[in-house]
Amino acid sequence: MNSPFKSRQTSREKLLTLLVSKAYRYGNFTLSSGRKSNHYVNCKPVSLSGDGLVLLGGMILEKVEPESYAVAGMTLGGDPLVSAVAMAAAQLGRSLDALIVRKEPKGYGTAAWMEGPLPKKGSLITVLEDVVTTGGSSLKAANQLIDAGYKVETIITIVDRQEGGEMAIKQAGLNLKSLFLLDEISKKFNALKS
Repeated sequence: MNSPFKSRQTSREKLLTLLVSKAYRYGNFTLSSGRKSNHYVNCKPVSLSGDGLVLLGGMILEKVEPESYAVAGMTLGGDPLVSAVAMAAAQLGRSLDALIVRKEPKGYGTAAWMEGPLPKKGSLITVLEDVVTTGGSSLKAANQLIDAGYKVETIITIVDRQEGGEMAIKQAGLNLKSLFLLDEISKKFNALKS
C-alpha cells in the first residue's frame, strides 16, 4: 500500500528534477528586475508541459487556503498555474476558479484588469506565481485583486529566488508559500553535475 506521504515525496522529487533539467540555468544573466545573477529560472518549460502541469496543479493546490474561492496569477507566468490548480481542484470535487490578472487593463470593451469567473466581492483569492525575486509582480497582482474588492492573504510560488521577495511580501501583510527555494534547485543541479 502506497502512503500519501511517499507519493507526495515522489511527486516533489519528480518536479524538482524537471525544474533542474528544464527551468534552471547557471551563468551570467540579467533578470527582469534588472539585477544581475548567476542563476536563471524560467519555469515555463515545466509549467507548460503535461507532466509539469499535473505535478504543479496538485502540489500548489495543497497550499491553497481551504476558504479560497479562486486562484489568480499575473499573465503570463500565472496563466498555466491557475488553470492547472483549478483543474486539480475540480478533479477532487472542489470548486476553485481561475483568474488571470493582466499587466495592463484591457484597452477596449470593459477595460478589465482580470479575466475569468469573478467571485463576489470580499471573497478570498490566492495569488499564484512561477518565480518570486523581488515580489513586485506578485504584489501587483495582489493589489489589483484587493483594489477590485477581494481579500488576498497568500501568494504561492514555484520558486523563491531568495532575493528579498519574501520580505517585501511580508511587509505588505501577505504570506509567501514556496514549493522550492533557489538554494535547493542549485544544490540539486550541482549534485547532478558531479
